[in-house]
Amino acid sequence: MMEKKLQIALIGYGKMGKAIEKLALARNHMVSVIIDNEMQWETEGDRLADCDVAIEFSTPSAAPENIRKCFGYHVPVITGTTGWLNELPALESLCQKEKQTLFHASNFSIGVNFFFELNRCLAGMLSEMDGYRPRITETHHTQKLDAPSGTAITLAGDIIRARKGLVKWGNADDHLPDNVLPVKAYRIESITGTHIVSYESVIDSIEIKHTAHDRSGFAEGALLAAQWVQGKQGVFTMKDLLKI
Repeated sequence: MMEKKLQIALIGYGKMGKAIEKLALARNHMVSVIIDNEMQWETEGDRLADCDVAIEFSTPSAAPENIRKCFGYHVPVITGTTGWLNELPALESLCQKEKQTLFHASNFSIGVNFFFELNRCLAGMLSEMDGYRPRITETHHTQKLDAPSGTAITLAGDIIRARKGLVKWGNADDHLPDNVLPVKAYRIESITGTHIVSYESVIDSIEIKHTAHDRSGFAEGALLAAQWVQGKQGVFTMKDLLKI
């Protein structure tokens, strides 16, 4: 099937927004609107009505309202912003009520989403092995605003759901009881993103790891999602796109 050439609105014009723009233009899509602040919503917002999709990578504080504004223009919205998921249930409900389209992901990398599946499988296999203590470590660039990353939180949630005795995740720097999953976040200049899930026992260690080399993988996944949602209504994730 021939790829539809999309008219794209970029909501947020940081590192990810620029990476998506570069790849979109290379694929002969049009970036028709760029909105990176409230003033640009005032001057450019009405142009969203003519777009096929809005791709939103902004900040945790701005993302929920950005999504609501996209719904107001009846444009499907793809969002990869993390750190705001406490508002996700309300936005999912609004999306369904108003017959809008919302595709959200903590990470758009194809490789990371298969890494999520590996994490779920490993957590299930070790769910009753009390001798193995799970831990998550993530490292990103210093410009990343949320810590731990949304990807790390997704990994943690899947481990907690699978493993008896774990009730939540916590900062690995704190003194944590055995029923709290340690998550450690590092911020180092020029690191795109590395996530490690490890299980430690007194006799051995098990570790799975994903390392992103640049942002093109995230941009690729976001554009795939933008194509995939065309003609669809509802709430979707990468599990829907990849049929996991």
